[in-house]
Amino acid sequence: MKVLLINGSSRPDGCTSVALKTVAETLEKEGIETETVFIGNKPMTDCIACGKCRELGKCVFNDAVNEISEKAASCDGFVFGSPVYYAHPSARLLTVLDRCFYSAGKNFAFKPAAAVLSARRAGNVASMDVINKYFTIQCMPIVSSTYWNHVHGASAEQVYEDKEGLMTMVNIGKNMAWLLKCIDLGRQNGLPHPELEKVFTNFIR
Repeated sequence: MKVLLINGSSRPDGCTSVALKTVAETLEKEGIETETVFIGNKPMTDCIACGKCRELGKCVFNDAVNEISEKAASCDGFVFGSPVYYAHPSARLLTVLDRCFYSAGKNFAFKPAAAVLSARRAGNVASMDVINKYFTIQCMPIVSSTYWNHVHGASAEQVYEDKEGLMTMVNIGKNMAWLLKCIDLGRQNGLPHPELEKVFTNFIR
């Protein structure tokens, strides 16, 4: 089993990285393989609703989005990390989520996921709500912890002093590992994920 962790910060070794590393270390102790992808700090193109992904099977813009979507197909769980900007996740991470989930949503469906935030003071709960909505539309079980999934600090060094925040990250890793093992055990015993119905309406009478 493998969990893909996405660092949505513009800093590869900042506060968000500390949170993700703590989750990853815990998962590995539980026997779960991990891989972390830093999406970079270069400009990224937003989804332009061109619909080409329906023809190509991937996003028309070839960047970290397609890399993540391809990796997602062979992964069993996900952790998306972001700093909090103006009570919101980074625009860079939201661009990745928009395009990944629209062009390759099937690669994420029914797989457990967690949102991990880093903030100096506030805005983490609102940010977590934004990211979690991507999970719920793809039938992804949301991995919880013993407090809101965030760490506190204005620098990576300060995050290491946030003992409760780091404990929260450890418990995310433990809960993720437990859920993955439960799902795998169910699959081995003939219990696949449900086949769901879907009706699309545009509310025009």
